Amino acid sequence: MQVSHTPAGVSAAFDDANLIAQAGLVPVMRLAERCGLARLTAQKVKLTGAKNSAGASADAKVTSIVAGMAAGADSIDGLDVLRHGAMPALFSKVRAPSTLGTFLRSFTHGHALQLHAVHRRFLRELAAHTPLLPGAREKAFIDVDSTHKRVYGRAKQGAEYGRFKGIRTLHPLLATICTPASRPMIATVRMRRGKAADSRGAPKFTAEALATAREAGCTGMRILRADSQFYNAGVIAACRRAGAHFSITCGMNPSVKRAVLAIPDAAWQQITYPTAVPDPETGELISDAEVAGIPLCTAFASRKKSEQVTARLIVRRVRDLARPATVGEQGELFPVWRYHPFFTDQPAPTLQAEREHRHHAVVEQVIADSKAGALAHLPSGHFHANAAWLTLWAMACNLLRAAGALASAFHAKATTATLRAHLVQVPARLARSARRLTLHLPQRWPWQDAWMQLFDTVHRPPEAA
Repeated sequence: MQVSHTPAGVSAAFDDANLIAQAGLVPVMRLAERCGLARLTAQKVKLTGAKNSAGASADAKVTSIVAGMAAGADSIDGLDVLRHGAMPALFSKVRAPSTLGTFLRSFTHGHALQLHAVHRRFLRELAAHTPLLPGAREKAFIDVDSTHKRVYGRAKQGAEYGRFKGIRTLHPLLATICTPASRPMIATVRMRRGKAADSRGAPKFTAEALATAREAGCTGMRILRADSQFYNAGVIAACRRAGAHFSITCGMNPSVKRAVLAIPDAAWQQITYPTAVPDPETGELISDAEVAGIPLCTAFASRKKSEQVTARLIVRRVRDLARPATVGEQGELFPVWRYHPFFTDQPAPTLQAEREHRHHAVVEQVIADSKAGALAHLPSGHFHANAAWLTLWAMACNLLRAAGALASAFHAKATTATLRAHLVQVPARLARSARRLTLHLPQRWPWQDAWMQLFDTVHRPPEAA
């Protein structure tokens, strides 16, 4: 592609008051309105001093921040993207970044919990109005994980030198909900200081995530998946109280190691990964992974009997290529393996349970997605302001995911960056006629059918209950 004119043949001027750069915010925020984001915020968030010199209430500020994040803002100053061109004609109560920053800095721990309640009920409404979680009445997975987010500035509250040497971080905890046919949604989030242990507050957090999943329509089998840092009696007890199953990686502690080494060779089942590498000479897939299960294994045996848990131990082993096997005249004698055990009480067959547990890695995609969007920065020096920012990101993420589910089957599983590029960041010119507003969008926009499907659906009168 080449520029079709000479440098002298073109000029530019920012002078059109009828243009907007994010026309997709019209259907997206209409969906938020239908699902009661402003109403829920007004009911739940009772923030002292929420009305400042601008006269704006908490609901106007929350919706402004969520809209800015949906448009791609990753900082408080970036929220100014909402104030350009014809945006004032399409949206009311848009607040300035300085007002929104003051609002966030007014948060305390209690106010952050109020915002969590809004997030939880907003997810429930999104799931009721859109096909967010297909198949949730049969099976749903709740994935719990933590991440470290690097921050800068020694005055930032809660930032500490934690896992990574010489790097100051905050340590968010998050839980997602997905089904075998859907992308993950954000169930709940918590902001923690940088040195917080991975499992700190995990039992209570797990209970909240499982309750949120049920409220969002996951009334069938619920399976909690987590890494080894969440392998503790409290997390499993929370699953049992909520009537959910668990699938949690456990480390190779002495008791697990003895159980794994006692598995007979005949019990191991070969598995082949879909992305296994073909051998250049034979063409066969190179995959040395094998799976075996121990039907009855008791965890936490040193605790009192009421806290001990008996369930299945499933182990996957792969060749340790970093440690060559012992080789003699008759070929390989003692292959070296790396073992990956996990503890579960879900009823699926061994190979299916192992495959579903491995899919827990989908939560890492959500974390990567967040750091490419609104969590590229934790913008405030105040800890609770960053905690509120984290929760608002979760709401914006779920809102975009719901919009994608209404737009098309492709967008239902697209990343949030793709949803912004295809559905939100669409330029348009605003025309007025007979007290009606018309958005004129680019001709031959590649995703115009999906955009119009979303637009028509959210502007259609709601169906009778």
